[in-house]
Amino acid sequence: MNKQEAKNRIDKLKKQLHEIDYAYYVLDKPVVSDAVRDSLKDELEKLEGQHPELVTPDSPTQRIGGKALGKFQKYKHRIPKYSIDDVFSFEEVVEFDRRVKRFLNLAEAADIEYICELKIDGLNMSYLYKNGILDKAVTRGDGLIGEVVTHTVKTIRSVPLSIKEKRLVEVGGEVFMPKAGFTKMNQEQRKKGGQIFANPRNAAAGTVRQLDPKVAAGRDLDSYMYSYDGPAKLKTHEEVLKTLKKLGFKVTSNWKKINGIREVEKVFGYWAKHRSALPFEIDGLVIKVNNLEWQERLGRTAKHIRWAVAYKFAAEQATTVVEAIGVQVGRTGALTPVAHLRPVNLAGSTIRRATLHNQDEIDRLDVRVGDTVVVEKAGDIIPNIIAVLPKLRTGREKKFRLPNQCPICGSPVEQKPGEVAYYCANDQCFAKQQEQFYHFVSRGAFNIDGLGPQILDQLQKADLIEDVADIFKLKEEDLLPLERFAEKSARNLIQSVAASKTISLAKFIFALGIRHVGEETAALLAGQFVSGKLKAGELPQKVKRLDLELVEGIGPKVAQSIIAWFDNSKNIDLLKKFDEVGVAITNQSALVSNKLAGKKFVLTGELEKYTRQEAKDKIKKLGGSVSSSVSKLTDYLVAGAKPGSKYDQAQKLGVTIIEEKEFLRIIK
Repeated sequence: MNKQEAKNRIDKLKKQLHEIDYAYYVLDKPVVSDAVRDSLKDELEKLEGQHPELVTPDSPTQRIGGKALGKFQKYKHRIPKYSIDDVFSFEEVVEFDRRVKRFLNLAEAADIEYICELKIDGLNMSYLYKNGILDKAVTRGDGLIGEVVTHTVKTIRSVPLSIKEKRLVEVGGEVFMPKAGFTKMNQEQRKKGGQIFANPRNAAAGTVRQLDPKVAAGRDLDSYMYSYDGPAKLKTHEEVLKTLKKLGFKVTSNWKKINGIREVEKVFGYWAKHRSALPFEIDGLVIKVNNLEWQERLGRTAKHIRWAVAYKFAAEQATTVVEAIGVQVGRTGALTPVAHLRPVNLAGSTIRRATLHNQDEIDRLDVRVGDTVVVEKAGDIIPNIIAVLPKLRTGREKKFRLPNQCPICGSPVEQKPGEVAYYCANDQCFAKQQEQFYHFVSRGAFNIDGLGPQILDQLQKADLIEDVADIFKLKEEDLLPLERFAEKSARNLIQSVAASKTISLAKFIFALGIRHVGEETAALLAGQFVSGKLKAGELPQKVKRLDLELVEGIGPKVAQSIIAWFDNSKNIDLLKKFDEVGVAITNQSALVSNKLAGKKFVLTGELEKYTRQEAKDKIKKLGGSVSSSVSKLTDYLVAGAKPGSKYDQAQKLGVTIIEEKEFLRIIK
């Protein structure tokens, strides 16, 4: 990017950020998530860092904070509320520690005492007490001038209206809405047809800014305190927290004193894994130099204090640029458009691609090559483009349409009635066969150890396998001429293939790669057959005798797809071939009890005791079912660490949300 291109991009970013800030701070109507705003601001800061001559006084990077609302009384802060710098990696935390040591003239090997506090995702607030009485509650505003919201803050029961200290005291804290209160409030808002808030932080901000304190009183706000300016002569931040508690203020018990920056990694890792268990939202840790004299010496820059840093959890939303759009051909022949992205860090990993699902989705979003887009990744969800920022367009962006021919084999592309996807019409398409092989050996299917995509590609290109049943005909001598194979590795793979020949009916059906039939549907279908041993060649007739649409969980579209697969003569030949190569299918029920019969579960986030698959198996053995998506029919959402968008959906629908501890009790 040359200087002129950088200037054009900077101008567009500034304009976009000003609009976002105006909507959030002035209109009190956020239009994007904090993560999206931070992502745009980060890009702006990088461009301005590369071209400092292009930095202007009106740039959002030069602002201390937000703009105060016009409808409330203004108040100039006694103590300016300077920002805390955000970091997203432990390397940046270590660099913060180095800067502190350099500024204080300490040895590189010295261990500084820090306090780690939870970074509650709420609204920064200052509380002024005169003669022991709460005189003012003031929002942060732009860091210099805030808004007086005493009338609503007085409704927060954890904020004392009076304290024993009669001299002037100013306390800093965070106003937030607990998760349970947020869910309850949105449920009530939905019933009344009122505003639905996107997250607890926005709900807290919107509640505090109510003109009528009765509205705030009816909502569940809370506040934790973490800073003190008063007559007590204190030496450490640890003493600050203890003094606040003695004065009757609410202080979180989850802070930790550490000696040396290396301990931060352990504390951060713990809360990244366990934050879902907290009754409130956090978005990271705040790391503060414990020594108050050192804090004073460290001071601040023009925008940030030097003695603290916010170590934030990886964002689940970010902005980036679509550099190209390609097309993948799946095992069913479906053409899936994939956006190739300018690399961006998201939820702890570097994202370079995101699915666009189908042409309808491209048209709905109006995604073009060259667009700046919002990418989301929640929990274990594949990255998705959820929005386009059209105001950042240059005019050189290009629209995209799926091709009329398969990009792999050149065969015509067709769209089946009632479906949005386009399919390659050629059953022998190399890409379709390739993806079918990958699926067949995957963990939820035959789970053949050592048979990954690279080896499968080798076997396919060497004409050793034409269909998935050919895998079971392989011999050691077939493998030895291939690259990366010696006698031992060839023998190990053949043994692994042989060990996988016995398989459950549910996994076998899933392995076949029938359109619309995932693991859950495969298990439902398998449940329609008596236990015992089955031959693959027997399945077509057995399936035909079933009234699939009467099976709970199998709709007409899926039923039609299953019947069509078992009607296909090529597929019948394949099933007979499985019998010939010695594949043994068992359909013995793994049901241990009916304890969870009729109960539908959805899993999100990372569980500590079980893998996702192990948790699913536990539920199924107790008669329950597991779905990949939340609906009104969901009985329980099991939320592990770093829950994704399913958590929010469950809250919106009023689904019972349980943490891992409760889940373990249920399945005991």
